[in-house]
Amino acid sequence: MAQQLQKLKPLLLDTRNAIYDQGQALSGSTNLTSYDRHLDIDFLADHITRPEIVDRIASILGPDTLCWRSEFFPKYPGDEGTDWHQADNFSNVAGSKHPQIVWPEDAEFGGTITVWTAFTDASIEMGCLQFIPGTHKSMNYDESKSMDYKAEAINGVDKNGVKRGFFGYDYRQLQIDPDFEPDEANAKSIEMKQGQFVIFWSTLMHASHPHLGKTRDMRLGYAARYLPNSVRVYPFSDRLQEFGGEVSLKKFGCVQTSGSDQFGHNRFRTETVTGKPFNKN
Repeated sequence: MAQQLQKLKPLLLDTRNAIYDQGQALSGSTNLTSYDRHLDIDFLADHITRPEIVDRIASILGPDTLCWRSEFFPKYPGDEGTDWHQADNFSNVAGSKHPQIVWPEDAEFGGTITVWTAFTDASIEMGCLQFIPGTHKSMNYDESKSMDYKAEAINGVDKNGVKRGFFGYDYRQLQIDPDFEPDEANAKSIEMKQGQFVIFWSTLMHASHPHLGKTRDMRLGYAARYLPNSVRVYPFSDRLQEFGGEVSLKKFGCVQTSGSDQFGHNRFRTETVTGKPFNKN
């Protein structure tokens, strides 16, 4: 991973092949060109289909699986921790308020499987992930509610003595119970070495520690998100609206990571925009 990261850094800065228009993506606080770079960078295309990952995903979701999104999560020295949150249909920060993923009506649960890979070491002092076990079974947030974006809130909110935020949003605005507070006494910190990954449901209460700045090194995480083929992806929109930015989904496509698609209601890409075929396990 250390060797690959050195090669990856200049590719991340070069967004000419990224599927989302850089000018539109940069109009918001979050650079949406960091989304779905597995669709234009060969190493990431190989990463999301690695057997070490996909075999485990299939053991949870069933034989037919797809990857519908990937995102980078850098945390620089002095950055706040990510606030406690859960994600079910990912409509909470979308300007259109439409669900980004829709499970079948008879599904027992929602959300997505996230595979979070440490592209650098992730210690508590550098902002590693935190989880509260067992919380994936019920939602404490209503994603149909709205959150107010405030750029000045980034790195400016203190919650119980800890700098915590959600990229300019306050996740407490989505709470079903206004008095709800995550049970941090049961939280588990997951320190990771460079190249390790962790698998979790997006409905699991998760957060991250602040980067305390005791080292000048950045903490870099890469999240790839997986679903069974029965789930609809972006069924109501041809644009992605998040964190003040908006981009076209014209070049977007899911990647079949195992098995086959028996439903026909999602768009797929069989190769990257540079012509590299995706592996399928």
